[in-house]
Amino acid sequence: MFVNLTKTSREAKVESVSKKEKAKQRPQALNTVEMLRVGSSSLGMGPQHTMQIAERLYIQGYISYPRTETTHYHENFDLKGTLKQQASNPMWAEEVKALLSTGLNRPRKGADVGDHPPITPMRAASEGELGSDGWRLYDYITRHFIATVSEDCKYLQTTIDFTIGKEAFSCSGKTLISPGFTVVMPWQGIPLEEAMPVCERGDTFTVDEIKLVEKQTCPPDYLTEAELITLMEKHGIGTDASIPVHINNVCQRNYVTVENGRKLKPTNLGVVLVHGYYKTDAELVLPTIRSAVEKQLTLISLGKANFQQVLQHTLDIFKRKFHYFVDTIPSMDELMEVSFSPIAASGKPMSRCGKVNVTSNKKAKPSRLHCSHCDETYSLPQNGAIKLYKELRCPLDDFELLLWTSGPRGKSYPLCPYCFSNTPFRDMKKGMGCHECTHPSCQHALNALGIGQCVECEGGVLVLDLTSGPKWKMACNKCNVVVHFFEHAHRVQVTQDSCDACDASLVAVDFNKTRSPLPAGETQHTGCVFCDAVFQDLVELKHATMYRGGGARRGGRGRGRGRGRRGGNIKKPKDKMAALAAYFV
Repeated sequence: MFVNLTKTSREAKVESVSKKEKAKQRPQALNTVEMLRVGSSSLGMGPQHTMQIAERLYIQGYISYPRTETTHYHENFDLKGTLKQQASNPMWAEEVKALLSTGLNRPRKGADVGDHPPITPMRAASEGELGSDGWRLYDYITRHFIATVSEDCKYLQTTIDFTIGKEAFSCSGKTLISPGFTVVMPWQGIPLEEAMPVCERGDTFTVDEIKLVEKQTCPPDYLTEAELITLMEKHGIGTDASIPVHINNVCQRNYVTVENGRKLKPTNLGVVLVHGYYKTDAELVLPTIRSAVEKQLTLISLGKANFQQVLQHTLDIFKRKFHYFVDTIPSMDELMEVSFSPIAASGKPMSRCGKVNVTSNKKAKPSRLHCSHCDETYSLPQNGAIKLYKELRCPLDDFELLLWTSGPRGKSYPLCPYCFSNTPFRDMKKGMGCHECTHPSCQHALNALGIGQCVECEGGVLVLDLTSGPKWKMACNKCNVVVHFFEHAHRVQVTQDSCDACDASLVAVDFNKTRSPLPAGETQHTGCVFCDAVFQDLVELKHATMYRGGGARRGGRGRGRGRGRRGGNIKKPKDKMAALAAYFV
């Protein structure tokens, strides 16, 4: 009825125009949780990946310590000196110089929890130095810091009240006065389409169209990683350091999958698990009990609670819950049996068990190996393809080896299912493959195939991939660095000799006689991958794709080549090796 009454009039009359100057506040100093939120929502990087990149930037000296809950700069923090370091970067040099000439604006007051300063850029950098993902995160951290010492964004909010016939309407918009911090964070600026036309009371406008739009509400979508991080912080689940670990764990264990837009979709396993826990004991699912423990830990740090009393009380609670859960486990089994079948029935034959020499079955997702004869299940690396590795066996337990690969552009490594789940040596951790195994004589282990120290991470060793020929490559056993070399060579072997210059293991290569790079038609050459002049043009560094296998641990960037495959103390890099590292990186 009201729409029909309004349609009888084709003229809108302005009754009043009000204008008010407002400001959009500059951001507070950056802490870990906000960095993880932005990494997921704006940069498309998962929390665990964002944290790994931030740690690498910190180790390299580009940013301050990335694990902090503080959003307030101390009074004696050298804001001006930190800002001056960015004056040479063409991406924001103009804005930085303008701030230095007019004077810095004191950052907004935030929370000071007494741990570490907010995340801050510590020296200038370029995309060539940091790589794609590293640069994108560094770029945001730097822009965020510059924004904290900039002016607020000021705009004029205009509200227009008008009538069409006897019906009253109003509309409002924003007109930019001073961009302030949005110069360096343009995505937070005032859109031009929000500006209102210039008009005064009594002005009239012709009505083009009047229509009634009918819509309906939709159910809420799946939570995004950024939304989950916000809720975890709100409910006290985890800390700035553990939040990305928790999210990564539920993804790796196949409780949720990451969909487009970084949305977390619960799997059937995750839903059944939550329902089972809720049916058994709701507190195993609800965030209340973990939040209560976190609060008790905070009280201990403030000296308001006794450590031993809190510890004993918490242990007593979880001990009682454990015994109750064990007593009621049949109800959980009933739920699982409705939705899932046993691995022995659903898996496909894969490899032979080393204990009884019968075939074990492999389950698709999450990847696991189950021996129905022994009734034992073994963990496997996730997010990759797994196949039998030439029917070779582990010298320790006689299990058939498997080969995990992330694809032709990624990494590959063999593994023993038993050693992967049960570490054979003290210096190994659960989830390590043969490329990290410290067995002294196994032909598949680090001692036999390790070549030299990784060019990017601390502690990683580049290991020859015997399955990669004729497109040969070696890959770091810690991070995602892959070095391609000696394409179309017949054979590549790691020798027992070491390079005098860098201590890396020498490599013997048998080239194809029609494509040999050696002079006088020679096909065989032995030398150091890093130092030999013949090999230098045949080496190409890349980063593996889709590498999220079990046991992967990243570190910072190491420039040296001091350690070969036999371990030992890392030597100080020599001049030409430092130059080689600079060439790679």
